[in-house]
Amino acid sequence: MIETLFLLLPLAAASGWWLARRDMRLKRQGVGTTHPDFLRGLNYLLEEQPDKAIDLFLKLAEVNGETVETHLALGSLFRRRGEVDRAIRIHQNLIARKNLSAELRGYALLELGQDYMCAGLLDRAELLFQELVELDLHRQRALQALRDIYQRERDWAKCLEVAVQLIPLSDQSLAVEIAHYHCELAEEARRRQDREAMLQQLRLAQEVDPNGVRAVMLEGHAALEDGDPQQAVVLFRQAANRGANHVVEILPTLIDALHQSGQDDVLGLLEDVARRHPSSPLILSLAEVLAETQSVEAALALLTDYLAGHADLAALERLLDLQSQVADDRGRFRAGVVLAVARHLLARQPVYQCEQCGFQARSLHWQCPSCKGWGTVAPVKPDPIT
Repeated sequence: MIETLFLLLPLAAASGWWLARRDMRLKRQGVGTTHPDFLRGLNYLLEEQPDKAIDLFLKLAEVNGETVETHLALGSLFRRRGEVDRAIRIHQNLIARKNLSAELRGYALLELGQDYMCAGLLDRAELLFQELVELDLHRQRALQALRDIYQRERDWAKCLEVAVQLIPLSDQSLAVEIAHYHCELAEEARRRQDREAMLQQLRLAQEVDPNGVRAVMLEGHAALEDGDPQQAVVLFRQAANRGANHVVEILPTLIDALHQSGQDDVLGLLEDVARRHPSSPLILSLAEVLAETQSVEAALALLTDYLAGHADLAALERLLDLQSQVADDRGRFRAGVVLAVARHLLARQPVYQCEQCGFQARSLHWQCPSCKGWGTVAPVKPDPIT
């Protein structure tokens, strides 16, 4: 009850202000100012009987520039509280008023569209936002809402159409988003085995965002699938130079492409990339190659040097694993105990995190599931040891 009271206080204040203002105007005109039903409606709200309050407010509504703001505030309040059905009822009533101006009707359409989105009625919301775009009312907000709908529906072609219309209205560049839409369409073409359509979408993605890493990665995978591992190596190295955060995603395929192309200097390539773009996955891969081609001691030395400057649980787990392989029985037991603890903690640690909202995940998402940002999810970086 207390929570509801605090939520309704702003509405009650706004309604009281409107009532006082209207009473003063009517007094100047010599008209009576008693509004018992209006006060009853406020009491219904405070007594948590919103349906009765809505009935009274809708009956009393003299929809004009003053009262429509009260109704819009009431509808918005119900939507924020999760009572979307009541918000829809209020906004539908506003739209049905014949004396509503085009501007006020636009506001009501926008609010009703947001109600429908909250209720999951995306087809109805889409129609309202399209109407607003056609009427050139609240165009930017309507287009942004349409883009949200099409992203939910994974209709990337429509996302592209809307994004192009948003470009002249937005203060921020949409190049990253548009490039990812092209990449999504490329992925769809790849699943259809339409190689030409896939490559065309990847070219468009790189034209829009020349520094983007995803399109180059996809092109590298396509080259490897087409039997051109040398070109795949070139593209994967280009992707590593563009986005060090995503080296972990291309590393296994890059090593595979090196082997297929007859390039045996995997160690040299990993050392070169690790020197320019140091990261936990690269160090782990480098340690693996050292253990296979040189010795376990060489891999342990690499990991020890790395851990001296980085609080990296994955590297610690690998170091303990290697130590258990070369230790005596007593040392192997101790390393095994600590290794079990490290693996337990590692299993609970997020691998990726959104740099925009902090969303954590165990696998890569090109679009953050939380804030819907594109290209914002990256591997979690270990804290430096100072």
